[in-house]
Amino acid sequence: MGLRMRIHDREPIGAALRRFKKLLERSGMKRELRAHEAYEKPCEARRRKLASRKRAIAKAASMTK
Repeated sequence: MGLRMRIHDREPIGAALRRFKKLLERSGMKRELRAHEAYEKPCEARRRKLASRKRAIAKAASMTK
């Protein structure tokens, strides 16, 4: 999957870079690259997913109170 971004005429490089970073974050590519940096054992992946589910449930429960 390739990402394409057009740089507008006379657009400052800083603004173009900021738009590019946001594009990477929205596409999920940044998260995927971090996930592939190092091997994660399947048991560790399950433990991490379970912990994130528990945090989400606790957050939702605290919001309803």
